[in-house]
Amino acid sequence: MEQNQHIHCLVENCHYWGQGNVCHANEIMVTTDQFGASQPDEVDAKQAPSLSTTPADSCMDTCCKTFVPRDGDIKLDGVKKIR
Repeated sequence: MEQNQHIHCLVENCHYWGQGNVCHANEIMVTTDQFGASQPDEVDAKQAPSLSTTPADSCMDTCCKTFVPRDGDIKLDGVKKIR
């Protein structure tokens, strides 16, 4: 039996957000706030395999780099929305 796995997200104005607070991005990138703030919006999960790791001291030092405003004009990053 295959188990359903979900990434939960409470940011309802994200392009990938879905009912039940479930992220519908087919992949995401979580990094440190410092790295996320220093990179353009296009740097996301598709580039993750070629990026260096970023240590964090707590969850408060991390961010989801995959966030894209639902109604914004930010260029999408190549991550697909599933479902």
